[in-house]
Amino acid sequence: MRRPKRKVAVMIGYSGTGYQGMQVNNTAKTIEGDLFKAFVAAGAISKANSNDPKKSSLVRCARTDKGVHAAGNIISLKLIIEDPDVVQKINEHLPSQIRVWGIERTNGGFSAYQLCDSRIYEYLVPSHVMLPPHPQSFLGQRLEELAQKAGDVEGLRQRQSDAAGFWDEADEKFVKPVLEAIPDSIRQAALVAVHRAASGSQSEKSAGVDPVDAQSDPDDGGRQQHLEKVKSLETAVRQLKAAYVRARNSYRIPRGRLERLRQALDGYCGTHRFHNYTIGKSYREDSAKRVIKTFRADKPIVIGDTEWLSLKVHGQSFMMHQIRKMVSLAALVVRTGCPLERIEETYGPTRFTIPKAPGLGLLLERPVFDNYNERAAHIERNAIDFDNYRDAIDDFKRKMIYEHIFAEEEREKHFHSFFAQIDSIISTQFLYLSSKGLEALPTGPENSAEKDDVDVLTVIEGKDKEDGDGSGEGDDGSDLDADQEDGQGEKKEVATG
Repeated sequence: MRRPKRKVAVMIGYSGTGYQGMQVNNTAKTIEGDLFKAFVAAGAISKANSNDPKKSSLVRCARTDKGVHAAGNIISLKLIIEDPDVVQKINEHLPSQIRVWGIERTNGGFSAYQLCDSRIYEYLVPSHVMLPPHPQSFLGQRLEELAQKAGDVEGLRQRQSDAAGFWDEADEKFVKPVLEAIPDSIRQAALVAVHRAASGSQSEKSAGVDPVDAQSDPDDGGRQQHLEKVKSLETAVRQLKAAYVRARNSYRIPRGRLERLRQALDGYCGTHRFHNYTIGKSYREDSAKRVIKTFRADKPIVIGDTEWLSLKVHGQSFMMHQIRKMVSLAALVVRTGCPLERIEETYGPTRFTIPKAPGLGLLLERPVFDNYNERAAHIERNAIDFDNYRDAIDDFKRKMIYEHIFAEEEREKHFHSFFAQIDSIISTQFLYLSSKGLEALPTGPENSAEKDDVDVLTVIEGKDKEDGDGSGEGDDGSDLDADQEDGQGEKKEVATG
């Protein structure tokens, strides 16, 4: 006997680690692929429809990309839900990193994408990214020089007062013991190599290591001596970088600096042109306008020896890279002592170079269906409410998502590397963060931001391990402009900012 199928909203959560994204793909391991198999195994989809998700009218609320997590997401489709234990049976056929929180019956025309009002994302970031650039770094030195030229030395020091003295104390406690163990002949070179980013022989020369002709005799004594010196220098640089990692991990953000971060995040709220926070958008395009409802920073928590901040942004929709670039610029404004109005300036026609923060810390918190929920009672349907499963979701998020993020950062140090690159790279593209603002940027076609910002960002961002493979829209898992459609005729967004 044929059992009836009902249109439903399935509330799910997952850790994206090891998956090639959300959307079903017959040639790759995906969240939807495992979900669909579990639906079939639990009897929620008949075997006759088991070979094609389109037969079940599957639509996703937000398509997360490779490696991206979601504490809450929704898919809508037609399921057989007569069994009161259907949720339990589905979960029994799923790996522990994917959970079905609940299933709600909807009206026949329900679409998880079309009826979603807005989305909430969370971004976890170590609080040490709010530290000022080291005074010996390229950016640290240039900020001081440009403050003097702008007559803003006292203003800069006042804005950085709650971090004053940190690096002096850190150098004394963490770095000095390492420096004293490094041979005199390479000590200064090691420091320069840590604080200045260049490439090839330029970095060797700037670090005090003279390059040797590669065509010289490999048995040549001079070449051997050079190679030994380079090896010793590389070891010293690694030791110094490890010391600076320990120093940054010891940082605990003061109340005043946290409040300054909150003020920076408030600068994103409202309707603005976010063309500087994505790719392929110009100032004049209306599709660059986005609405941010709230952007807040919660109280810090300490995990292991590192303090972390949880940032939560609630917006109607997001473009590719937008969330990660908003987080990045807010952190840069705080850490450089940049006037907060710089964020407002990014909504204008001027081109700004804004790097995207590591993808590691980003997750989809939940989609919001307020308008549908207001109508649900009138059509005798339950509201779509993740709060009904809050305890289970929080426990899953802590064990399956947060702990992965914390462990990955401990291993790979994505945030350390990202901001250290920004501080040390010899480029003028971030000098708009200084007291001189846009006046500090190079002018003229030969020095325009459009000319070299892509190369600068390639050096800084590298290949993010949490990024997508670049084969589809949203190669970093960011939300897309809602112009594009998937194969089901549904507009789609990629949910990773």
